[in-house]
Amino acid sequence: MRAIIQRVSQASVEVEGRIVGSIGAGLLVLLGVGQGDTTAEADLLAEKSARLRIFSDEEGRFDRSLIDVGGAALVVSQFTLYADTRKGRRPGFTDAALPAVAAPLVAHYAAALRALGVPVESGVFGAHMRVALINDGPVTMSLDSTLLSQPRR
Repeated sequence: MRAIIQRVSQASVEVEGRIVGSIGAGLLVLLGVGQGDTTAEADLLAEKSARLRIFSDEEGRFDRSLIDVGGAALVVSQFTLYADTRKGRRPGFTDAALPAVAAPLVAHYAAALRALGVPVESGVFGAHMRVALINDGPVTMSLDSTLLSQPRR
């Protein structure tokens, strides 16, 4: 499972001209589900997303988490995070999980964030979405569940 997290002042997602999710300060999470991902990866990424200290304290240092600052999360499914661009000019997506597997795991990730006390809004799985955000910092980081379980060098 992969996530691109962006610290935002505000973010929203629109489907067919209607805002379906909107947050103030917090994280925009673009979430991709890969072949073989399970609820264990969703739980791992939710925990990391909620507790990663990427919000500034009074001294301007990254020392506060999403939970610490009382921020919200806007979760948007994004299978293109599993794009394979090694050959040719058209990306392949065979590493992305099929929708029947991915949709419940995206929902599980959002539920895991809620269980940690994070208010969560979300997009519509499989829909064409327009995402608007005001990136705060900017602070943008990628999380990959396969890398999170490896020892740090």
